[in-house]
Amino acid sequence: MSAAALRVRGLTAGYGKVRALRDVSLDVPDGAVVAVLGGNGAGKSTLLRALSRTLAFHGGAATAGTVAFGGRPLDALPPDRVVAAGLCHVPEGRQVFARMTVEDNLRAGALGARAGGRAGRAAALRRVHELFPVLAERARQRAGLLSGGEQQMLAVARALMASPRLLLLDEPSLGLAPLMAARIADTVKEIHAQGTSVLLVEQNAALALRLATHAYVLEVGQVTIEGPAAELAASDEVRRRYLGVVDEQAAGDAVPAGGPVLARWEAEA
Repeated sequence: MSAAALRVRGLTAGYGKVRALRDVSLDVPDGAVVAVLGGNGAGKSTLLRALSRTLAFHGGAATAGTVAFGGRPLDALPPDRVVAAGLCHVPEGRQVFARMTVEDNLRAGALGARAGGRAGRAAALRRVHELFPVLAERARQRAGLLSGGEQQMLAVARALMASPRLLLLDEPSLGLAPLMAARIADTVKEIHAQGTSVLLVEQNAALALRLATHAYVLEVGQVTIEGPAAELAASDEVRRRYLGVVDEQAAGDAVPAGGPVLARWEAEA
C-alpha cells in the first residue's frame, strides 16, 4: 500500500444505539479523488468523522471494522496523530475560529503538521496564499467577518497548513452560490493536481462526479453502489436519484461528456 492510500474495511459506527454506518468498505488510492454521495442522514459525515478519529467528539464511536492509511492502522490513534500521519478533515459547516484572525486560523492548522519545521510551515503558507489570495489580503481580519465562501476557503486552507497527503472534505459547496461553489471545486482540482489525494463528501452529485475518479453511494449507512465516477454518472439509477435526470437528453445536459468540468455551474451563475 502506498504512503497516501486509504483502506477501510467493514466499518460500523454510530451514536449510542443508533447505527449510522454498517459494514462500510472503501478505498482511496494514492493520487485519486474519490467521492461519497448520498442524501441527508446517509452517514457521510459520520464516515469522515470515523476516519479522522473525531467521532467521539460528537458522541459516537466505531464498533467494528478497520481503517488503514499507508499500510498503518489508524483505529487507535488520537486525532492529532491522525493529522501527523498525513490525513486532514475539513468538516461540514466550515467551523473556523470566528474570533481569531485569518492568520491565526492558519497557524492553528499547522500545529499538528507532519515534520517540516519553520521552513515547512512557510512553504505551506505560501501554498495556501497562492490557492486563496484573498486570505493573504484578509490576514488580520477576524474569520467570523469573512463571507461564507471565504470561510470555506479558510477551512480548506487551514487543513492544508498541515501538508496532508489525504484531504477529507465534507460538503465543501454546501450553502454557497454557484460561482463560489465553482471556485471551491476548481481549488479541489488544483489541490489534487499538486499531489494531494481527496475523499470528497457531496450532496451535489453532478459536481462530485465531475471531480472524482471513483465514487461510492451511501444509503442508510451502507454502500449500495460504487464504481468509476464516469460509470456512475451514466447510471440510470444514479441519474434519477441523485442528478434529477428523467430522460437521455437531460442526462447529457447534466453530466456533459467533455468540455470544462464546471461549465454548467458557470452557465447557471
